[in-house]
Amino acid sequence: MDASLEKIADPTLAEMGKNLKEAMKMLEDSQRRTEEENGKKLISGDIPGPLQGRIQNIGEQGHMALLGHSLGAYISTLDKEKLRKLTTRILSDTTLWLCRIFRYENGCAYFHEEEREGLAKICRLAIHSRYEDFVVDGFNVLYNKKPVIYLSAAARPGLGQYLCNQLGLPFPCLCRVPCNTMFGSQHQMDVAFLEKMIKDDIERGRLPLLLVANAGTAAVGHTDKIGRLKELCEQYGIWLHVEGVNLATLALGYVSSSVLAATKCDSMTMTPGPWLGLPAVPAVTLYKHDDPALTLVAGLTSNKPADKLRALPLWLSLQYLGLDGIVERIKHACQLSQRLQESLKKVNYIKILVEDELGSPVVVFRFFQELPDSDPVFKAVPVPTMTPSAVGRERHSCDALNRWLGEQLKQLVPASGLTVMDLEAEGTCVRFSPLMTAAVLGTRGEDVDQLVACIESKLPVLSSTLQLREEFKQEVEATAGLLYVDDPNWPGIGVVRYEHANDDKSSLKSDPEGEKIHAGLLKKLNELESDLTFKIGPEYKSMKSCLYVGMASEDMDVAELVETIAATAREIEENSRLLENMTEVVRKGIQEAQVELQKANEERLLEEGVLRQIPVVGSVLNWFSPVQALQKGRTFNLTAGSLESTEPIYVYKAQGAGVTPPPTPSGSRTKQRLPGQKPFKRSLRGSDALSETSSASHIEDLEKVERLSGGPEQITLEASSTEGHPGAPSPQHANQSEAFQKGAPHPEDDHPQVEGAESLR
Repeated sequence: MDASLEKIADPTLAEMGKNLKEAMKMLEDSQRRTEEENGKKLISGDIPGPLQGRIQNIGEQGHMALLGHSLGAYISTLDKEKLRKLTTRILSDTTLWLCRIFRYENGCAYFHEEEREGLAKICRLAIHSRYEDFVVDGFNVLYNKKPVIYLSAAARPGLGQYLCNQLGLPFPCLCRVPCNTMFGSQHQMDVAFLEKMIKDDIERGRLPLLLVANAGTAAVGHTDKIGRLKELCEQYGIWLHVEGVNLATLALGYVSSSVLAATKCDSMTMTPGPWLGLPAVPAVTLYKHDDPALTLVAGLTSNKPADKLRALPLWLSLQYLGLDGIVERIKHACQLSQRLQESLKKVNYIKILVEDELGSPVVVFRFFQELPDSDPVFKAVPVPTMTPSAVGRERHSCDALNRWLGEQLKQLVPASGLTVMDLEAEGTCVRFSPLMTAAVLGTRGEDVDQLVACIESKLPVLSSTLQLREEFKQEVEATAGLLYVDDPNWPGIGVVRYEHANDDKSSLKSDPEGEKIHAGLLKKLNELESDLTFKIGPEYKSMKSCLYVGMASEDMDVAELVETIAATAREIEENSRLLENMTEVVRKGIQEAQVELQKANEERLLEEGVLRQIPVVGSVLNWFSPVQALQKGRTFNLTAGSLESTEPIYVYKAQGAGVTPPPTPSGSRTKQRLPGQKPFKRSLRGSDALSETSSASHIEDLEKVERLSGGPEQITLEASSTEGHPGAPSPQHANQSEAFQKGAPHPEDDHPQVEGAESLR
């Protein structure tokens, strides 16, 4: 940059270059101090005020681009003559550099903030060039001979509508050219079909005006056959405009022939800001036209100095980076994409969609696995029984898994700049476009290796989830009280809904009781701390609540999972029903208790008589002849909701003082797990963990655990077997009797008795 500034003859530019040197020196000194203090590069967090910590790391070249905006404001205050010379020099230098870097000879440049604005100006220029009387007659000329703008079916969404709105043209002026479906890429424009459409439009009295080709589609980075399209446009007098991310490769030493043909087009739009990691840098539209009057009318050129100063940030950044720096950044992005593409070719179940594009800086891939006895296109059942609805369901299911994979990779490797997108033919895919993100995020080769490692780590979960879905469906359908919900957009093993007693299947209204049960079920399952994730379905997917079960590993015990869901839901329903009926049951119990108390008082009056109720007479009678009143109590059973007498309790209290209460029954879903084993995991018995080389102690521990899992019934059974029949002798008495039968000494002899006792011990 210093050498180029010294060659500038204009004193104003020389003075500006001197000031830029001082500004860059200040930036370098600030960076050096920051590195010495913190051992880090200069980041935007050093900016004081509300911007601190909120701006991404823009680097030195980013500071240079931002400096151009403030510098342009100062330059605009110069006198008109100096301002005119300075802006003309900046615009011409930037245009010349861009044309040389990207091999576009004898071109002009238009700098604009909106990326699509350049194409709109080019369309206006094409209209002025093809319609000579457009300036005078205006819309009447277009009405008599309607213009036609051809767009690829793989073009950016909304591009055609934007052009019609800016130009004031009706939508029938747009013509979408289909892409190849039988031969070639599915994202390349069908040249033969385009020629047929052009001939049909000419026969109808229309004017083929402009064709927009792609050098790297917005979705997957495919490049049209630009050389063949250029020949077709020259034949019918159509303006050819090219755009796409692959235009950045024109700065490299080796360029594919399809992209190199873009240098012969009439115009092209480039975005050097994302390619080079430059913030607030305008997009550039390079074009070739000989009539300056028409370019002025179309808005591609302007006499205003402020419009020419749009190139100043890019002018400063290009000088700061230099040709080597520009080529190095674009080359680094292309190497990252090639590195990822070569690594993914070695990974199973990953399909790359742009393998036929040589040197494309875009890598698009997706998870793809063919299950046994399945059709190659997203099928999981035999082909003869596959219906169109089943094909669509499997397609949505695979798309959900790829969407989950993309979101996981974005969180694990944020420096990769991945995006998840939906393609019409392939479905949901993951896109890696380092040309648009690497310079800003600072993506390195290590990040690509980490990305591949994360993909390989997620593949077992994806495969096992895809295989366990059918088993989960069968288990749910075989379990009473559970309903399987088919939701192919959910990236998990399945969706289940618990059908409670008051569930109205035919009604589509909201179910408050079901929502309460599913909310409690979600809380109980999350408390188990398993590897599974559980969620309640969003309202827009289903009017009734459902339980969404997430991704599962290969050792997942689906039967135990379904059994736990059903048992837990039933338990929650019973508890909620008991609590809801408690108020009514207690109210009825109180009423019955009041009636019972009234009857008891009436019976007591009949037994004691009227005389005993008189205060003085009653006390005398009670003194001479006391009444033997029995204690009559009542107990309220909440479970049965009825009053019961307390006489059985008082009668059997003394008799049952030593009776042991019955053991609490354990649930059928309770499963004995080894220490450290999480819920819903298959047991180690029968697996590879218990091989022939396993220790015997480990097997004994498993057998002990299984014996202990038998519960108190087994322990009670063993104890009862040792006690034997009440009339049978105990083991100790049996041993003693056997010893005496063998001729043991008489008990009166002390020493022999002691020796016999010792021998018995």
